[in-house]
Amino acid sequence: MKWIRERDALIAQTLAFVQSVSGRKDDFRQRDTTAAAEVTSVQAVTVAFEPPQADPPPQVAPSPQPVPPPSASDFRSEMQARIASFRKHQERFEREREDYCAATLTRLRAAIRDAAPPPAPK
Repeated sequence: MKWIRERDALIAQTLAFVQSVSGRKDDFRQRDTTAAAEVTSVQAVTVAFEPPQADPPPQVAPSPQPVPPPSASDFRSEMQARIASFRKHQERFEREREDYCAATLTRLRAAIRDAAPPPAPK
């Protein structure tokens, strides 16, 4: 049957792809159109789709001296520094908004003042 050959070809292509991606070079033999070949092909694909083993995490050399845990005063000073930095950014943004608004209003007023008077109605 033609569909069996097409199925077996698809299974073989899939197996070759999986082996090329995972780097496995297992020797799976395909037999012709017998029931054993169908079972072997299905088993081969099932085995080929097992997830690859994860590499062990790299070994980290121990530090020469243990790092002491940060104290409460360190956290407090860090938080104060972050808050001060945040306030500076907010003040800068507010200053930039006010400057932009003032410049826009100045340009608008100058454009209104310099505009030609409207034509007289007839």
